[in-house]
Amino acid sequence: MVIVFKPGASLESKNKIRANLEASGFQINEINGVNMTIFGIIGDTSVLDINQYRVDDSVEKVMRVQEPFKRANRMFHPEDSIVKVAGVPVGGNKLQVIAGPCSVESEEQVCQIAAAVKIGGASMLRGGAFKPRTSPYSFQGLKELGLDYLKAAREATGLPIVTEIMSADMIERYVEDVDLIQVGARNMQNFSLLKELGKIRKPILLKRGLSATIEEWIMSAEYIMAGGNENVILCERGIRTFEQYTRNTLDLSAIPAVKKLSHLPVIVDPSHAAGMWWMVEPLAKAAVAVGADGLIIEVHNNPECALCDGAQSLKPERFARLMGELKGIARIIGRDL
Repeated sequence: MVIVFKPGASLESKNKIRANLEASGFQINEINGVNMTIFGIIGDTSVLDINQYRVDDSVEKVMRVQEPFKRANRMFHPEDSIVKVAGVPVGGNKLQVIAGPCSVESEEQVCQIAAAVKIGGASMLRGGAFKPRTSPYSFQGLKELGLDYLKAAREATGLPIVTEIMSADMIERYVEDVDLIQVGARNMQNFSLLKELGKIRKPILLKRGLSATIEEWIMSAEYIMAGGNENVILCERGIRTFEQYTRNTLDLSAIPAVKKLSHLPVIVDPSHAAGMWWMVEPLAKAAVAVGADGLIIEVHNNPECALCDGAQSLKPERFARLMGELKGIARIIGRDL
């Protein structure tokens, strides 16, 4: 349930309603806008008589929330959220691009690519240290050593680093070393991990599961937010369909759908969606045009010899050219890149 107060409603009136609801066991998520205050009531509000709040002179309107997610719901938070990653704002008018290799292979490799994507216009560096792979025989990443190499790349370039977490026992290390903690598609419904990530305040990049509905995806964000960590960025990375030509099917319709349902920023990963480098560019452009808040793009200086997903990686020069083209699209829709 949502209570919207009239502009200029007194603190005394708001506190009275808050006290009444909290005495009944409800939690209040308060949002203070420029002209009004909103109470998002969390709990089983079906037992409440909403008319008792509608008659209050300080209340503009009372609405029931139909969706099961509350904190991630746009009704609770009408304005778009902006999540800051080491000072870089994700959401709002400016688009952000995260770029880098699928896997960290060496310190020289990741530092070289970091320097290249920074020149190309990326605002953050991605790189896998721990790699969840379908086959147990595939390259699994350099693990802790990979994190050390990412830190070296951040020190050399100043780019915040983004990398995937696999299990809750690594949270302490990630909080210390990583700027944006990625939860991969395979872990989107690892609820024990999500609950632990809700206890920290580091920004979380939550990728959509391979076969997850939009509601299931947002509900996973709700797990993190319910623990107190509201710094969540959603990432559409393609879903599994009957089509076998591409690695996954990029669901561009999910971007405006999520924007309607939630206030959280949404970015798009065209690399994992397509699985082919030559599709990354048109899909990235389409994602910007449809309203994404940013992109995460795989870039490798020698994709033919990459230890992981070289086929979907752009070379640095193509990435730089793509960034120039994306700026033109961003200007057309009134956004900055």
